[in-house]
Amino acid sequence: MKKEMLILLVLMLLLTPSLADAQCAMCRAVLESEADQSAAKGINDGILYLMVFPYLLIGGVGYAVYRSRRKKKTVSE
Repeated sequence: MKKEMLILLVLMLLLTPSLADAQCAMCRAVLESEADQSAAKGINDGILYLMVFPYLLIGGVGYAVYRSRRKKKTVSE
């Protein structure tokens, strides 16, 4: 039961960025005035990618710390 809930939660979190609009009010006002909305969609995608990188970096650093501490524990035993 817990495994299915965890998988469902992970899938929901992975799908959330594709549904989000991350434009600031100023960007939205400028881009909505244009007839072609492809620029607005491209800028929105770029903002979402920029928002993901800090989380990836923190996750990578956390994993590196975990691995280094795990190696120290196994060596000291």
